[in-house]
Order: sequence, then C-alpha cells, then structure tokens
Amino acid sequence: MMSLRIVFHGGNIAAFHDGFAGLLASAHDISILPDALTDEAMRAAYRDADVIVGTRIDARLPRPVRLKLFQVAGAGTDQVDQQLLPPGCTVCNCYGHDVPIAEYVMTAILNARVPIRDADARLRKGDWTYQSGHKLHGEIAGEVIGLVGFGHIGRAIAQRAAAFGMHVHVANRSRVPADDLVEKSFGLDALPQLLSGVDYVVVALPHTPETEGLIGVAAFAAMRPNAYLCNVGRGPVIDEKALFDALKDGRIRGAAIDTWYVYPSAANDAPRPATLAFETLPNLTMTPHMSGWTRGTIARRRQAIADNVNRLANGGELQNIVCRIEG
Repeated sequence: MMSLRIVFHGGNIAAFHDGFAGLLASAHDISILPDALTDEAMRAAYRDADVIVGTRIDARLPRPVRLKLFQVAGAGTDQVDQQLLPPGCTVCNCYGHDVPIAEYVMTAILNARVPIRDADARLRKGDWTYQSGHKLHGEIAGEVIGLVGFGHIGRAIAQRAAAFGMHVHVANRSRVPADDLVEKSFGLDALPQLLSGVDYVVVALPHTPETEGLIGVAAFAAMRPNAYLCNVGRGPVIDEKALFDALKDGRIRGAAIDTWYVYPSAANDAPRPATLAFETLPNLTMTPHMSGWTRGTIARRRQAIADNVNRLANGGELQNIVCRIEG
C-alpha cells in the first residue's frame, strides 16, 4: 500500500480534516495549509504533495510536481486550472450537498407561498389579517416547478417537490425522459418553453462557457409574471443585470439567490455580492452561498475524499473523475 503526502489547502477545507485520518485504511502524511502560502515550507509541502484536497489551483500557487490526485472538496471544478497540474494527475470532485440544497430550495418556495413571517410580524402587533375566514394565502400543491439542470441536486429537489404534490418540469443539457417523477422534459435549447409554463424556476447548473448568462433578458421575458426564481447553481449562469431589472421592474414575483457574482477575497473579505444593489430589492431573499454547507455535507464529502485516498493508495479506480491530465 502506497504512503501518500496529503495536503488540505484552504480555510474552508480544514473542516474536512477532523476525523479524516480515522477513515483511512493506512497511515499517511497529512498537512493543513492556509489559503495563502506565506513561507517556503508551506510552498514546498504544496509543491511536493501526492494528494491535494482543495477547491482551486491558480498561478499564485506553486506548481505541483508529483501530484497524483487533485481532490476537489465539492462539485464545482471551475477554479481548477488544469494546465498547472502535472501529467498523470487525476482531478476528482465529490457531492453530498444535494440533500441540504434541496431542503433550502423547498424552504425558499414555501416561504414565498406561505406568509408565515408576515403573519408573525402582524400578529405581534395585534393584527389578525390572516385569520381563517379572512385573508387567503396560497399553497404549492398543484403548482409547477421548473428545474434548469437535472444532476444530483435537480433530482433531489424533484423528489421533494413531488412529495408536496407539485408538477415537475425539467430542462437539461441531455434530455431527461419523462417518468413518474418528471412530467415534462426539455433540452436547454427549448428553455423558453419550460420557463413559460412554470410557477417556480430553480437554476442548478454549473458555470461553464455554455451556461454563462443562459438566464438572460429573453429568459425573463419568457417567464410568467408570478414566477419565483431560485439560484443554487452558479451566479453567472443568470445574467446579473437581467436579474436585477426583472426584480426591480416586477417582471417576476421574486427570487431567492444563494450563488453570486462577487465573493470575499484577500483584498476584501466582506464585499457586496454583486455590482448592482440587490440589497435594495424587497422581493429578493439573499443568502451567502450557504445552501449546501451543513454538517451532513461535511461528513459525506469527508467520507468520499477518504474513499478516493484509499483507492489511490491501493491502486484502485478513483470515483467521480472529472479529468486525467495527459503527458
């Protein structure tokens, strides 16, 4: 069994380290490095690693020379510059976040339809507006949810939406056959047809050159005026200005946005999440990319990462391979 030098790189990635060694079939040399590698010892440890667990590699970091596995501690690999990886390295990702993200989406949808927060605020002031026999409110049973993207996350959302009695429509890069769960299926080239027939639009696509700005002016024009949008994919899949204008002008009913256009960095650890003033919009719920970050996600991903390390050490086939770097 091969002994490996394993590096956990980055502040968030350290969360996967606790209990990790106990999941390994044999002992390995494990290091935790911060986001910024500030001395030569850190840079050497990164450069000489056999396994790097992280989310990104770019020109600011040392180029690994013996790396066998770059294990992304999540699903997205858009921050991994494959040109900086040595020949023979395999890039893998992991999931485990579909459960909490599906719960987040259903929470957003239910909050948009069932006015619990407003009823609570009113009743605290003696206002019984929502009492039975007075003001009516909606329900999601019988409404239509449109899922733009149908991978792990999309399917988990569909299962929960169907349990609430919702109709599930899907648009995906590869066609999804209609079944007991999915009532209607479209290709992404037929996105306007999906958008025109749903009450809720959930974006669960990765950010790629093909998906950037996919939800733009034309997409918002196709949506119903009562449509409610939720983005748990990547921010740039939705055109920033088109989203802002659709909400500001009341073109759609509202939105819950968890993935953004601007993120904290070394230069600014508390930026506004976009270049436009989304925080001024009353019909928007804003969250800081939190939907999949739960204890359950950490545990599932930790196990997936450990499984891949065990497979690598034993010469086995890795799981969730994104690509292999050719010589």
